[in-house]
Amino acid sequence: MEDAYAKSVAEVLEAFGVDRTKGLTDTQVEQHARLYGKNVLPQEESTPFWKLVLKQFDDLLVKILIAAAVISFLLARMNGETGLSAFLEPSVIFMILAANAAVGVITETNAEKALEELRAYQADIATVLRNGCFSILPATELVPGDIVEVGVGCKVPADMRMVEMLSHQLRVDQAILTGESCSVAKELESTSAMNAVYQDKTNILFSGTVVVAGRARAVVIGVGSNTAMGSIRDAMLRTEDEATPLKKKLDEFGTFLAKVIAGICILVWVVNIGHFRDPSHGGFVRGAIHYFKVAVALAVAAIPEGLPAVVTTCLALGTKRMARLNAIVRSLPSVETLGCTTVICSDKTGTLTTNMMSVSKVCVVRSVHQRPMTDEYSISGTTFAPEGFIYDAGGLQLEFPPQSPSLLHLAMCSALCNESTLQFNPDKKCYEKIGESTEVALRVLVEKVGLPGFDSMPSALNMLTKHERASYCNRYWENQFRKISILEFSPDRKMMSVLCSRKQQEIMFSKGAPESIMARCTHILCNDDGSSVPLTMDIRNELEARFQSFAGKDTLRCLALALKRMPPGQQSISYADEANLTFIGLVGMLDPPREEVRDAIHSCMSAGIRVIVVTGDNKSTAESLCRQIGAFEHLDDFAGYSYTASEFEGLPPLERTNALQRMVLFSRVEPSHKKMLVEALQTHNEVVAMTGDGVNDAPALKKADIGIAMGSGTAVAKSASDMVLADDNFATIVAAVAEGRAIYNNTKQFIRYMISSNIGEVVCIFVAAVLGMPDTLIPVQLLWVNLVTDGLPATAIGFNKPDGNIMTVKPRKVNEAVVSGWLFFRYLVIGAYVGLATIAGFVWWFVYSENGPGLPYSELGIHVKHTSTSFI
Repeated sequence: MEDAYAKSVAEVLEAFGVDRTKGLTDTQVEQHARLYGKNVLPQEESTPFWKLVLKQFDDLLVKILIAAAVISFLLARMNGETGLSAFLEPSVIFMILAANAAVGVITETNAEKALEELRAYQADIATVLRNGCFSILPATELVPGDIVEVGVGCKVPADMRMVEMLSHQLRVDQAILTGESCSVAKELESTSAMNAVYQDKTNILFSGTVVVAGRARAVVIGVGSNTAMGSIRDAMLRTEDEATPLKKKLDEFGTFLAKVIAGICILVWVVNIGHFRDPSHGGFVRGAIHYFKVAVALAVAAIPEGLPAVVTTCLALGTKRMARLNAIVRSLPSVETLGCTTVICSDKTGTLTTNMMSVSKVCVVRSVHQRPMTDEYSISGTTFAPEGFIYDAGGLQLEFPPQSPSLLHLAMCSALCNESTLQFNPDKKCYEKIGESTEVALRVLVEKVGLPGFDSMPSALNMLTKHERASYCNRYWENQFRKISILEFSPDRKMMSVLCSRKQQEIMFSKGAPESIMARCTHILCNDDGSSVPLTMDIRNELEARFQSFAGKDTLRCLALALKRMPPGQQSISYADEANLTFIGLVGMLDPPREEVRDAIHSCMSAGIRVIVVTGDNKSTAESLCRQIGAFEHLDDFAGYSYTASEFEGLPPLERTNALQRMVLFSRVEPSHKKMLVEALQTHNEVVAMTGDGVNDAPALKKADIGIAMGSGTAVAKSASDMVLADDNFATIVAAVAEGRAIYNNTKQFIRYMISSNIGEVVCIFVAAVLGMPDTLIPVQLLWVNLVTDGLPATAIGFNKPDGNIMTVKPRKVNEAVVSGWLFFRYLVIGAYVGLATIAGFVWWFVYSENGPGLPYSELGIHVKHTSTSFI
């Protein structure tokens, strides 16, 4: 049911013929199972191993080599050769091809893992209402129409439409699907949004997402492939792997080389028809066979057999250097692709930002007798680690933050009016959250404020282990106060409250949306002396201005905190108690940008690489981040540079083309939009790198010229990518691009070196054949030259250090040939010199050298033929 989000609860239930109080009957379950199928993602058949092996030989140059090997063997048998002499040349060729094929098979076996990893995001069990009774069933048995109950910690087992709220609110973390940095509040009302994306479907629970707050019931509307997760799987199946720019150029060069080889072989055959009857060959037929072998030798000489091995070695060296930069390469050819990247489509959350909500600003009332009446503090630290300092408006660090009454009470309220947990993970060696990101950000603020009454604060906290440090200050306040009663957050109140008791004194702490809290406040807490004074209209207006600045200009997620002294002995609180509050302060938090990103963005700009920020978050939040990281450098008006997915889709074709060339921000997107953006850029000959960490990013990662996943991302994203950033850092991509450019430059140099050598071999064989001379080099000797004599020096070129200005030049064009026409002419001249010099040396040794046989030129062919045969 695709439009369930736009229908009322009654319409959806009627469509599936289900009673919300009884659920489906057994008969209905059977009917729906036959009609809609099972709630599993179908397992795609993997490519048979033999097909993978055959695929490695689907190359024109490889086919020519195979043909040369077979012909060489057949001609040897026709000449009566047996044993090693008959199998030597074909065996060497097949060994080379087998080694190259092995590398290709190993690389491609990783490509299908992403589809399997999607299964990990399917729920195992579900609480289902059937025949009037609730039971726990395997999630695979769900069918559309089933009534399912979900609560905190539950993984949503299928796509479902909300039908009943069993708590004040229901919040779901759907970051793996949409990339949103905060959890999403769900509701029962239908949605009337046009071209609704996942983020607009606030009454739909999506398969694989996790409930982080509340409890509710919902009706299943989609199972298996007919879910949001299923659509991602289908998108990945429809995405074919693109050949890398280097692979395309090598294929083009191979086709060109094949045509040249065919032409030269035919030319040698035709030119030497007059030599078929030469007595040295023993007859016309044997002469024809001899020159056929010469043509085979020409083919072997023209094909750089060592090229795949040298390219693989150079790319492997590059991957080792990249690993030291925290860029783990999963697909060798992608190393070079980075070098010609023209556009980086970067996911916002977790790549450009830390994906950890953090309090960055605090506003409190200083005194009603001074102007300005408010104090503003900034807080350093951008992760969940309890490490950071508090600075006043002048930029001076507060030595003892708990000495400020407002900050002290902010810490109390943040620790007590909180249902999250902050802990240290020793395996990952980082701090992790359990619960809402905004509540964890408040817990971290508590740790940064520290505790009162200790002159050694907060330095003394550094003596603790990381496990103890995670919540030391929070636990202090929780031990000081005893929680008595809680009023949970509800969408209508937009706040929560908790009643606490300490030393026979009852206090209610509240937190919530600033407009809700301030409307209930009658007093404010002064930061100068800790007194409580009436909240006047002047103070309210100044606080309102601060709030608008936090939420508007700085696009911070704001919360207000308040308290109220309650009558002694009170054991419960009600909504009516949430009045006559005392305002403590205003906190502003955000998912902060990584410190290194701004410089990395500037490096991309100087290197001619455009960065497009792609996010599921709303437009204003994303624009604020782009301003902070320098993506909107020197721009006052973002029109034409910032688009939501729906705005972009609504553009006429010509305007859409112009938008693609200027776009800096693409917001409010869902998985299909990311893939669409990559495809649109590729049609304009852009080489696209896409970063991502969620399941929603997988189709785009697979479609991009190079997909880059985050080390902390989902297994699906990693499996669909070509490269993984171990440190999740956008700056690492820039370092990897520099390495990719260096690798390409080295690759280009050794390809040209090897080709110049091969041209010399071709000239040598061709001229000797035209002059009627014997084989100057037999195929096995040519293979030795190509693999060893040329291969090792070419590999050494792969160790060359990058140029100093490598990140100040524009990316190379995708259609730039590895060997241009002028270069090919130069190498033709060099090859002609090498080939003719080889022939001259050959003739000089046998005819003119004092240490040589001293043969007459006319007898050269017979003597060399016999000696080379006996040598083999």
